Amino acid sequence: MLVLSRQRDESIVIGDDIIITIVDVRGEKVRLGITAPPHIPVHRKEIYEAIKREAQNGRRGGPSGEVESLAKKREDRSQGGQAPPASDEEKPA
Repeated sequence: MLVLSRQRDESIVIGDDIIITIVDVRGEKVRLGITAPPHIPVHRKEIYEAIKREAQNGRRGGPSGEVESLAKKREDRSQGGQAPPASDEEKPA
């Protein structure tokens, strides 16, 4: 694991097209802004794990409401809809 120190408004570049910027630091929380091409999915880890679980469950019998709800929010956002953000961490910078 590469560990880097950054201050507010400083960035890290991954490859040619992913930029992670430190947007704010509040106590022990760090807010990150992530710029990536639309074809690269970006999720919080717990959401990513839920999607993976649901994909496995789907192979066994169909998706549950958790992933359907997440997929609906993502679809609404990508189509310009106003789905409410789930938390501060998901609000665009």
